[in-house]
Amino acid sequence: MTTLFTGHRLGGLTLPNRVVMAPMTRVRAAAGGLATPSMAAYYAQRATAGLIVSEGVQPSLIGQSNPGTPGLYTDAQAESWRPVTAAVHANGGRIFAQLMHGGRVSHPDTTGLRPVGPSAVAAVGEVFTPTGPQPAPLPRALETAEVPEHVRSYAEAARRAVDAGFDGVELHGANGYLISQFLSSNANLRTDRYGGPVSHRIRFAVEAVTATAEAIGADRTGIRLSPGASFWGVEESDVRGLYTALLAELAPLGLAYIHVEATADEETLLALRRAWPGTLVMNPVLPMGPKQAGKDDADHWLAQGADLISFGRAFISNPDLVERLRTGLPLAPVDEATYYQGGDRGYLTYASHQYTT
Repeated sequence: MTTLFTGHRLGGLTLPNRVVMAPMTRVRAAAGGLATPSMAAYYAQRATAGLIVSEGVQPSLIGQSNPGTPGLYTDAQAESWRPVTAAVHANGGRIFAQLMHGGRVSHPDTTGLRPVGPSAVAAVGEVFTPTGPQPAPLPRALETAEVPEHVRSYAEAARRAVDAGFDGVELHGANGYLISQFLSSNANLRTDRYGGPVSHRIRFAVEAVTATAEAIGADRTGIRLSPGASFWGVEESDVRGLYTALLAELAPLGLAYIHVEATADEETLLALRRAWPGTLVMNPVLPMGPKQAGKDDADHWLAQGADLISFGRAFISNPDLVERLRTGLPLAPVDEATYYQGGDRGYLTYASHQYTT
C-alpha cells in the first residue's frame, strides 16, 4: 500500500518519502538577488522532505516579480546558492529550484524595467514594490521575435541551478505568472503563433519546458500548474481541454513530474491525472486559501493516484513536518505576519517537536 512514507523514484533520485515542500516566497534574499546563510539554514532544517522545491527564483532581471527575491541569472547568484544546496544535501535532502518569471506581475520600482507580458493587459490587483503595494502597471506586449529570449531564460537559469548544486528545476507555470499568462484566454490576446487557439497558447509553456529539458535533462525538469485558477486576474477558457492539450505535448519529453494545484474541481484534476503518464505531485488544497493541507488531504490524493503530495504553509512552522505527519503530532501554527517581513523571526525561529520523558 502506498503511503506518504513509502519511497518513490523521481528521475535519478530516490525519495525516502512522498512529502514535497512546496515553493513559497519568503523575500529573504540579499541585495542583488543573492541567497543567504539564513536561507541555507532554513532549507536544511526541512531536508527530511522527500523533495524540497525552493521559493520562486527569477531567471532574469525583468522576470523578477517581488522585491527581496533571489535570482539565478548571474554568476554571483549561482555562487550564493552553493551553500544552500550543500546544506540540504549534507542533511540528506534533495532540492529543486523553482524558476519563476513574473511577466506582467512586476513593477518598474522593483526592477527598473517595464514589465512584459503576452499582451498589453494589466494584472488585477496590487503588486509588491520596495515602497509597498502599488497597482499593477500596464505591461509591454512582447514582440514575436522577443519571445524566444524569455524561453531561453528558463534554460539558462536551469543550467546555473544545476551548476550550483540543485538536483533539478521546476518551471513556475501557475498562479498568473508569465507561463500562466500565455496559457490564459484574457491575459493573452495575441494573434501570432503564441496566441489564439489552445494549440498556440500552450506553445510558450512547451517551448520553455523543452528548452530546459534539453539544457539539463528531462529527468531534472518539472512544471507547476494551476488549472482554472484566477490569480492576478487570469482566466482560462475550456480548462480541461487546455491542460489536456498541454500535457499531451509535454508527455513525450519524459519530465520528472508535473506539480498540480487544487485550483479546479476534482473531476478535472482526475482527468489530468489520467492524461499524465509520469509522476504527478499534488498540492491538495487551494494555495493561500482558508485551509492548510493535512495528512487526510494527502491520503485522499494518494488514493486518487497522485504520486507525491506537496505541503506549503505547514512546512513554514514545522521544519520537522515529515516526522509530525508520521507520528500524528500536532502541527505548530504559523505566524502570517512574518511571511514576508524579512529577517530570521518567523523564518528560523520555529522549532522541531520536543519529546519529553
